[in-house]
Amino acid sequence: QVHLAESGGGLVRPGGSLTLSCTVSGSIFSMVSLGWYRQAPGNQRELVATINNGGATNYADSVKGRFTISRADTKEAVYLQMNSLNPEDTAVYYCYAAAYTTPRTWDNYWGQGTQVTVAS
Repeated sequence: QVHLAESGGGLVRPGGSLTLSCTVSGSIFSMVSLGWYRQAPGNQRELVATINNGGATNYADSVKGRFTISRADTKEAVYLQMNSLNPEDTAVYYCYAAAYTTPRTWDNYWGQGTQVTVAS
């Protein structure tokens, strides 16, 4: 069983910053990648940023230069530093992990989501 728990969401004014955190717990044999997705009302869930086992990062075009993804050295926590936030960033943000729980079994895991609202 793998459990992801997000924290750090909230209300912020346009131009402000927030940092999201996600801790990963459970029986993990090997982590493949960690990341953040978001879903705004009426929209599909979309990728925000990912970081793979080698440390390579990938960002949605809409957040490049404003958001930074990082992880703990233990690879059991992932963070999203969000700067220059605008109302279009308002969404529920979900933590994501792709991990092996045995040498042959891997799956995708999701957190419960944390609300980020950008408004004046």
